[in-house]
Amino acid sequence: MTKELRSGYTTGACAAAGLTAALKFRLGEKVEEVKLNALDGTILTIPVAEVIGTEKGAAAKVIKFSGDDPDITNGTAVITEFEPLEVGSEWQFVAGVGVGRITKPGLSLPPGEAAINPGPRQMMRRAAAEILGEDAALKVTVSIPGGEELAKRTLNPILGIEGGLSVIGTTGVLRPMSEEAFKNSLAPQIDVAKAAGFETQIFVPGKIGARVAAEWGLPTAAVVQTSNFVGFMLEQAAEKKLEKVLLFGHLGKLAKVAAGVFHTHNRIGDGRMETIAAYGAAEGLASEKVRRVLGAATTEEALAVLEEAGLAAKVCQDLAERAGERARRYVFGAISVGVCIVTLDGKILGVNEEAKKIGEVFGWKYRPKTQINRGTDSEQHQTETK
Repeated sequence: MTKELRSGYTTGACAAAGLTAALKFRLGEKVEEVKLNALDGTILTIPVAEVIGTEKGAAAKVIKFSGDDPDITNGTAVITEFEPLEVGSEWQFVAGVGVGRITKPGLSLPPGEAAINPGPRQMMRRAAAEILGEDAALKVTVSIPGGEELAKRTLNPILGIEGGLSVIGTTGVLRPMSEEAFKNSLAPQIDVAKAAGFETQIFVPGKIGARVAAEWGLPTAAVVQTSNFVGFMLEQAAEKKLEKVLLFGHLGKLAKVAAGVFHTHNRIGDGRMETIAAYGAAEGLASEKVRRVLGAATTEEALAVLEEAGLAAKVCQDLAERAGERARRYVFGAISVGVCIVTLDGKILGVNEEAKKIGEVFGWKYRPKTQINRGTDSEQHQTETK
């Protein structure tokens, strides 16, 4: 029998529940749990760990519960403090300890604002209106102790959110659908890079691709991490009307794209060796070496077989061209896609024509070679760039 996964509640719901408890405490009511109406109509029952009075208001602590979603903030404390403002004033949302501040345009809030997203703000306003009336105005400070360290394990530094975590949640309910939530957390990178002026962007699978792209002199502000969701991010690029995208990544990932696999997690689609072997065979790789490629444990091992046969450059170039074409077809030609295939240590294996054009826009000029350079990274840069 399949186990039913437990839902939890977001940091935004924690903040709204904390504000509710703090307001009721100030009015003389002791609160141990809050029944909160989430923005999708779900009734959440959220325990309150502690409430204290402050000089002008009150503060409450709620412990985040993520259910069965693998969320890094599970078990963290969310502390919400309020101070009353004059009736009719503008609400103020303040980033306390461990909550970030927005520093780049392109997100749902402008630079300078506390990273307390619109959904949580709406929940807090609604909670206050139920207790104090529609005209109530408050200064609300949200803190997440330890949030600054946790934020280093999120996309916040890339998005330009500094100093801590974001207080998030579109509804308040955290359902165990981590893949969908993760995909939605990736997409804002495109908006941030676009707001920085980059209508052409560089998509990398992860931190290795980002590091190698920077080593090649490509602008870090134009780099967007796709994780395994290459297809989803290409669709987002088309929807947001980017001009071009440069897929810049390791052979292991981009060989899958060449085969038409756009969710590149190894449990979803892993035909790397079969793809490399097929392209090798098409270029004349002997059957014994084709079998060695098929039996390889890593793409580096497969690449060594191609190098022995003197076919590595041609096969990787073919893969780059094919990956670009498959990616363009995936978004029905809405955007053109350049592809640059690299090794883990940053050596370039294959570049399609569109990638060369995109590279020139960024001041990067690739000079094709007939074989893979086995020298140092600096030697590689000298032979392939001007």
